[in-house]
Amino acid sequence: MTPTADSYLLLRAFVDELVRCGATDACTSPGSRSTPLVLSLVRDGRLRCHSHVDERASAFFALGLAKATRRPVPIACTSGTAAAEYLPAVIEAHEAGVPLVVLTADRPPELRDVGAGQTVDQIKLYGSAVRWFVDLGIHDATPTRLRWARSLACRVMWAASGASGRPGPVHVNVPLREPLVLDAPLGPDPRPGRPAGVPWLARPAAAPASSAQALTGALTGARRPLVVAGRAEHDPALAGALAAFAAAAGAPLLADPLSDARRGAHAVAHYDALLRVPGFGDTHRPDLVVRAGDLPTSKPLRRWLAGLGERVVQVALDPEAVWSDPDGVLSAALPGDPAATLEEAARAAADRPAAAGTPPIHAAGRPPASEWLDGWREADRAAGAAIAAALGAGALNEPLIARTVAGGLGAEHVLFVASSMPVRDVETFAAVRADGPRVLCNRGANGIDGTVASALGVAATGTATTLLIGDVALAYDHSALLAIPRLGLDVTIVLVDNGGGGIFDFLPVSGETDAYEEHVATPTGLAPRRIAALYGLEYERVKDAAGLTAALGRPGARLLHAPTDRAGNVALHRRVWAAVEDAVA
Repeated sequence: MTPTADSYLLLRAFVDELVRCGATDACTSPGSRSTPLVLSLVRDGRLRCHSHVDERASAFFALGLAKATRRPVPIACTSGTAAAEYLPAVIEAHEAGVPLVVLTADRPPELRDVGAGQTVDQIKLYGSAVRWFVDLGIHDATPTRLRWARSLACRVMWAASGASGRPGPVHVNVPLREPLVLDAPLGPDPRPGRPAGVPWLARPAAAPASSAQALTGALTGARRPLVVAGRAEHDPALAGALAAFAAAAGAPLLADPLSDARRGAHAVAHYDALLRVPGFGDTHRPDLVVRAGDLPTSKPLRRWLAGLGERVVQVALDPEAVWSDPDGVLSAALPGDPAATLEEAARAAADRPAAAGTPPIHAAGRPPASEWLDGWREADRAAGAAIAAALGAGALNEPLIARTVAGGLGAEHVLFVASSMPVRDVETFAAVRADGPRVLCNRGANGIDGTVASALGVAATGTATTLLIGDVALAYDHSALLAIPRLGLDVTIVLVDNGGGGIFDFLPVSGETDAYEEHVATPTGLAPRRIAALYGLEYERVKDAAGLTAALGRPGARLLHAPTDRAGNVALHRRVWAAVEDAVA
């Protein structure tokens, strides 16, 4: 047995266990030192291996895949700065709790710190942004070493998937010696995996714990309960549980679209606009706030929650110990499975007698109309009507684009939204829908990098995918579009083209006229039609809501170009806030 064959045997066993533990997709990039890694992934035969020229795009593509499938996705690259290109996606995965298995090929120890080419220090390259790091020594493929490789792969997958905490990235550094290509067939596995395709090291999921008793205790006596739902991508059952709990508790449900919970009779869509109305937050002050997921994107909502004071009990469902409490206002962070907790607490709320002054709970689990709930719902209806009137239904503007896209896609779709203005406009202007699309966004570190690649990773699952993105974010990541013709992907890109970073027009820096346009707004000057032609996308310029709605339903890889007026966008938002204030007052 040659040293090269030993490396391949150990890597073959390692990859076999990744698949046994649930991996279905992997992403690769070209290189020499990574040859054994890449060939081991590709030749397994059970993984869908997605090839990428650019490591940065590859990592964000994998992040989108992992978001969509809720499974760890292995990514493999060569040594040197190629591994460093993974860092932005690793940070996003760390902050957002997205499972990635990061496999970086490396020079062997004797070639480190001696001037060898394409060699950087890759030991703990990503610092504290990974759940676990291991330097995988590839040595003799003895039976003992093969067992170790299999067990290690299982540990890597369980760590990435959050078996002992929060999901996130795991880094496996793989030093490899030349020669890097086999000179003879590998032959049978001397230490095959366990029968029936089970993992070498099984880790059954624990029975979901519940914090329902604590939540029920907090709910008891609450006359004005409120539910706030933020981004929560890991549990598909959570959105329905939130809606059911809100119904049982008689609580308004303020749901960020990234929670997938903006549904049901208790959902409130336009809280961002309502909480800008002077005095509205004071007259609609809760006595209990139940939070799930991240804090929503809305700054008015965040400020309002932070200013409610210590007399308002705020409870968060925090199964991964994220401690999402930047203002220090939480009274309790409840562990355990959020959906199970909410479902049990909803049953308890439906069965309990009403506290003095609270609406009785019907046996069916739905309270009758109450002044507290009706106040929020009536304000939401008034705000929605005012917003629709202010935006119109003809020529496109940025809020109308967000509202139209979110309202025009069905439940079988995924809407991937860029950070900056698109995610804020979707949160503010998207209506309540029982059959809306799943909405995803890179809101861990909240950057614009990798937005295109992440959306393409979602599209690679075969799910109908639409990306809503601005011109600066598209320019920043347009090289990721190369994956569309290379991998045969179908995706619709709705490009909000306002000639720069529109979000900065809302900020004080926009008043620095001597440097603002060139150094902050940074218009790109790129021609969307040429970008579409470069990457083989069908191009269509859309001018009104009807044209955008019609274009959303067409198949293929397309760029829908929606030019807007950046300066007019600020004035439009201000007119909307004024219209909502008049309607609510």
